[in-house]
Amino acid sequence: MSADPHGLAALHRREVGRCTATLVRVLGDVDLAEDAVAEAFAIAAERWPRDGIPPNPGGWITTTARNRALDRLRRESIRDAREREAAALVDPSPPPPLDLGDLDVVPDDQLRLIFLCCHPALGADAQVALTLRLLCGLTTEEIARAFLVPAPTMGQRLSRAKRKIRDTHMAYRIPTADQLPARLEPVLATIYLVFTEGHTATAGDDLLRPTLTAEAIRLGRLVVELLPDQPEAVGLVALLLLTDARSPARTGPDGELVRLADQDRTRWDHELIAEGHELVRWCLARNAPGPYQVQAAIAAVHADAPTAADTDWAQVVALYDHLLALRPNAIVALNRAVAVMELDGPAAALDVLETIDLPTYHLLWATRAEALRRLDRHVEADAALERALALTSNAVERDHLEGRLTRP
Repeated sequence: MSADPHGLAALHRREVGRCTATLVRVLGDVDLAEDAVAEAFAIAAERWPRDGIPPNPGGWITTTARNRALDRLRRESIRDAREREAAALVDPSPPPPLDLGDLDVVPDDQLRLIFLCCHPALGADAQVALTLRLLCGLTTEEIARAFLVPAPTMGQRLSRAKRKIRDTHMAYRIPTADQLPARLEPVLATIYLVFTEGHTATAGDDLLRPTLTAEAIRLGRLVVELLPDQPEAVGLVALLLLTDARSPARTGPDGELVRLADQDRTRWDHELIAEGHELVRWCLARNAPGPYQVQAAIAAVHADAPTAADTDWAQVVALYDHLLALRPNAIVALNRAVAVMELDGPAAALDVLETIDLPTYHLLWATRAEALRRLDRHVEADAALERALALTSNAVERDHLEGRLTRP
């Protein structure tokens, strides 16, 4: 942070999604909005050290980005349509461009941006990745790590998605009320990944990005307000609340990572836990289980245990079995393996880990190292930790893994 005395990096993390969402609504052009916001931050980096930070930094970025976009439209206004587009921006209350449908259906700019990016014409991975890029300002490399794919592959996906939005004028069309449920699954997936990035940052010097976890919870609540009878939306909010409740205990006095088993549970936010439990009970009463509801139930089991030793691991494994049937993927299988280690021991967990194909995921190797360590196979455990370290981009996680090495 010493190299960023004006806090631009923190401001970017906090404001880039809101600014981009606002510009997408005003401009109806994803590429232009993203470029304009990036240019505004570049101007801030040049001017603020000289002129000082403005009273409303986020508003300054949005206004500057809007003005830059207006300048660009004017320069490119070869056709009358471009001239009208630029003139509309001058009017503080312009008529909506093209066919925007019912704007009141999704009144929040950031949530509207998610629904726009989650158009059915885009592939599921592209929908989520594009929203992470625009809403969270994540780099292509960070998004690639979240999807466990190479950065060039993710770059191509993002480029294709933005090109399709531009060529089909997709960004000009707001979903109507009857279209919202069809887009719910990728919207929830995006909010979940926004939270995940805030819960454990992919890269950087800090483990947590609280602005992202708070934003994900806010957006989840808005989705529930829009679609109150969707159990998966409610289940997602329950999951986020129950998980975020542990945040105060996840780091120590010096910012070091504290594992779940070692956390001081008196520091957990018990108001969030109570609300999460209430939502889980609401979901159970609907008897329409989905992946987020099952994950929320797992989080509720952890929240119920006054100590790590009191955790009902049999119930956790049973819930992971159910989740694996609903969402059969390697990440769920890995999380289940962690629970199996607590219930049936490290040898059983190691057998499960041998079947999971996640060679570039650091937590697979960290989990394998823990199982090997419990079996007193320390040389192999250290080798697995070295693999995990090579794949870890977050400094706090790296420090934690280095601390677990047993050899000098």
